[in-house]
Amino acid sequence: MAELRLGPLLRCTDGSFATVWVETSASCTVQVRCSDGAVGTAPTFQVAGHHYALVTVTGLRPGASPSYEVLLDDTSVWPLADSPFPPSVIRSPDTGGAVRVTFGSCRWAAPPARGTDPIGPDALDTLATRLATDPDAERPDVLLLLGDQIYADETSEQTRRWLAGRRDLDQPPGAQVTDYEEYCHLYYESWLDPEIRWLLSTVPSLMIFDDHDVVDDWNTSAAWLADMRTTDWWQERLLSGLMSYWVYQHLGNLSPAELADDPAWAAVHAAPDGTPALRALAERADADSASVRFSYRRDFGRVRVVMVDSRAARVLAEERRAMLDPAEATWLREQVLSDEQTYDHLLIGTSLPWLLPHLVHDTETWNAALCAGERGKRWARLGERLRRGADLEHWAAFPRSFADLADLIAEAGAARAAPATVCVLSGDVHHGYIAKASWRSGGPRIPVVQLTCSPVHNSVPLMMRMGFRFGWSAPARLLGRLLTRHGRCPRPPVSWRKQGGPWFGNQLMTLILRDRSAHLRLERTTSDATLQTVHESVLTDD
Repeated sequence: MAELRLGPLLRCTDGSFATVWVETSASCTVQVRCSDGAVGTAPTFQVAGHHYALVTVTGLRPGASPSYEVLLDDTSVWPLADSPFPPSVIRSPDTGGAVRVTFGSCRWAAPPARGTDPIGPDALDTLATRLATDPDAERPDVLLLLGDQIYADETSEQTRRWLAGRRDLDQPPGAQVTDYEEYCHLYYESWLDPEIRWLLSTVPSLMIFDDHDVVDDWNTSAAWLADMRTTDWWQERLLSGLMSYWVYQHLGNLSPAELADDPAWAAVHAAPDGTPALRALAERADADSASVRFSYRRDFGRVRVVMVDSRAARVLAEERRAMLDPAEATWLREQVLSDEQTYDHLLIGTSLPWLLPHLVHDTETWNAALCAGERGKRWARLGERLRRGADLEHWAAFPRSFADLADLIAEAGAARAAPATVCVLSGDVHHGYIAKASWRSGGPRIPVVQLTCSPVHNSVPLMMRMGFRFGWSAPARLLGRLLTRHGRCPRPPVSWRKQGGPWFGNQLMTLILRDRSAHLRLERTTSDATLQTVHESVLTDD
C-alpha cells in the first residue's frame, strides 16, 4: 500500500483551482478532497524510482478556505493522525482584496545538533508556529522562495553520515551531493521539518533556484564552467540538480494550462518511467540555455509576479556575456509589457539583487571590464581569479544586462497605464535592505525599489557584515568610482539610495498590496522563536 513520503505542498492557485504536489512510496492514484466538495485526482508518475503526483483541484470558490485531505488509493494519509497543527486549507482570496506576498531566500535546513541552533530560529518555522497558534494571524497569499531552498554543497552532519554509508567521502566531491537520490535526501531533510511541512501544505508557494541548489557560484563564468567540466562528478551533479529541481520545485510553479502545453511534462507523465525524458530535458538545458525555460509568470488579482531565472539562463562567453540569453530577455520583456493595464504592481523576482551596495556594484562592474580584457590579458587573468574568489557574479557583473533591465523597468514605468510600483525582489546576500532607484534621464515617475531579504535561516560572518555596511557609505562610493574609472566603465543608467537596512538575522519581508498602495514589513526572528517587526514603510501613497 502506498504511503505519503513528502508533502502535500500547496502550489499554484487562483480563485477556481489549485495544484497540490506530493511524493508517495509507490505508484497509486492521489486524490485531494476539500471540505466544500472541491476535488482533484491524478495518477503518480515515476522518476528514478521515486513516485510523485501533481493534483489539480477544481471547483474552488473565491473567498472560501476549505480544509482538505489527501488520499492514496482511497486511503486517507493527510492530515497526519497525530498532527498538532490545524487542518491544511486551500484559501482562495476574494478578488479586489489585498494581496500579501511574503518572500525570502537562503534556508539551510540542517536540524540543530543537541537541540541548540547556532544560527538562530528558522524564520519559516517561526511563521508556521504563528499561523498555527493564532487563527487570526495575517496569512500570506503566497510565499516566494527566492533561491537556495537546499544546499547541495554544504551538507549537514546528519546528511554527511548518510552519504558516508553510500560512498567514499574522501573522493571528490566529498560531502557534497552527487546524484538524484542524494538530492531527494536534501528535500526530505528540508521539507519533512514538521513546521515547514504544515506551512507548505496550507500557504501557496512559488520557487526559483539559486547557486547552492546546484553548487556555490553556479555559472559564474565560461572559465569556471570549463574547469567544472573537467571533473568526473560535475555532469551527474548538474543533471541531477536540474532534474530534482524540475520535480520538487519547478512543476508547482506552473498553471494547469501551462502544464498541458509542456512537452516535457507530457513525456514524463505518460511514460512508465519518466527518468529518460527528464534527463534529456536536463541535458538540453546544460547544452543550450535557450532550450529550457525555468522563468515563469503568475498574476494575483492586479499584482503581477515575473520570476526570472538568473542562473541557468546565462550567456557565459565573455564577448557575449549576459545574465539572460536573448530568448529569455525577449520573454521577460513580453511578460512585463503585455496587458499593462491589467496590473497595478509589478514584482520582478530574481534570486540575485539588481541593485547592490554601491561599492559591491562598482567592484563587480570593474571586474567585468577586466575579465573582458579592457586592461589587457594580465588584468583579465587577475579579474577571473577575483571574480571566483569574491563571488562577483550578480547583475552588476553583467553590465549590459543590468542596463537592459533598467531600460525595461523605465519603459514599463513610463507607460500610460504604468503600475503604481515596480519592486525587484531578491535574496542571496544574507542580509536585507531597501534601495530606491532613480533614472539619470527619462525615468519613470513611479517608485522603483530593490527589496532584498536573506537569509531565512543562515548566517553571515562579522567581516562580511562590516563590508556590507561599509559598501553603502560615502567613502565606499568614492572608492567605487576609482575602480570604475580604472576599468573604463560607463556610468549605469540609474542611481539608487538605500532607504532601509542593512538588516542581519533570519528574516522575511512581506508586501501588502491593495489597489494602488503598497506597504512593506520586515520581520526578524528573536531568540525566543518569534517574529518581530523591525521595519515598516509605505512604498507609495496612492
